[in-house]
Amino acid sequence: MRFTKIAGALLMGVVTISTFAYCTSDGKKAAAKTAGTKDSTKVEEENVRTPVDTAKYNELVKKLANGDTTGKWPVKNQPYPLAGAILPFKRIVVYYGNLHSKKMGALGEYAPKEMWQRLNAEVKHWEKVDPATPVQVGLHYIAAVASGTPGKDGKYINRMANSQIDSVLAIAKMHPNTIVFLDLQVALSSIKAELPHIEKYLQMPNVHLGIDPEFSMKDGSLPGKKIGTYDAADLNYVSGYLADMVKKYNLPPKVFVVHRFTKKMVTNYQNIKLRPEVQTVMHMDGWGEPDLKIGTYRHFIFSEPVQFTGFKLFYKNDLKKAPNRLMTPEELMKLKPAPIYIQYQ
Repeated sequence: MRFTKIAGALLMGVVTISTFAYCTSDGKKAAAKTAGTKDSTKVEEENVRTPVDTAKYNELVKKLANGDTTGKWPVKNQPYPLAGAILPFKRIVVYYGNLHSKKMGALGEYAPKEMWQRLNAEVKHWEKVDPATPVQVGLHYIAAVASGTPGKDGKYINRMANSQIDSVLAIAKMHPNTIVFLDLQVALSSIKAELPHIEKYLQMPNVHLGIDPEFSMKDGSLPGKKIGTYDAADLNYVSGYLADMVKKYNLPPKVFVVHRFTKKMVTNYQNIKLRPEVQTVMHMDGWGEPDLKIGTYRHFIFSEPVQFTGFKLFYKNDLKKAPNRLMTPEELMKLKPAPIYIQYQ
């Protein structure tokens, strides 16, 4: 079986390699404690955060399992997310890419007005196929791109300037209530080192995170020469980082997307920790003909359940072999489990 992704693209003069209800409570709860004498009373304030409608949540994750009888789906013993959670109450549909390259995805290939026309057409198709699930529109932007040249720090990573991320946020405002994902390809750097570069954006309630194990080159290999990897420990670090931010800034839960199309891209999946503040999506990121994509989804997403699932559609690469067509929302809705995050590149 072939598992690969979109080929390299030219980025800023550098060759780059890119192949899952109540309202949030803002109230405070005072807790009085008496120490020593009646006159020494200490008052502590703590955030009061309520979970989502748990009955509705259970209903929806069971629906996503699509009648699976293996016992894998829905995932057992997962924590209920905090109020304001997007998944599974809405299906996220996004365009993926980078503003510097027309070869890395629809976000960047088309001017904003045309991009929105195309994305809105996809949204309407999903609304027609699954009218019971509202669509949450989003833009998924590659904020750090694995590069073919070492750069000043020798990490083979090209970090997008804040001005570029600001441009994506501005494009997002063209469509009401759009969310934004910032995606990190860390190359020879590390996820711990790269998260602080986008922390100010992750403090925003409408900004979420994606990470790409393909370009996490822990053994020092150059990106694009082989497929990289993350371990459960890395994902737990990231979700802990996001959870701390959600608690500190009283944010709605963050959606955390992890790209995957091989087994080794994510190791020790059974050790991945789920948190009420973070919604983890294991995203099937391989390209090819429908049968190949379904096989990839079955082997690496269905068989190693984490929480929610995603599915990527490539406008160009998925057409290279017969039957030379994109999979349809109707087909994706038949998968077990049904993906709740859809990405178009």
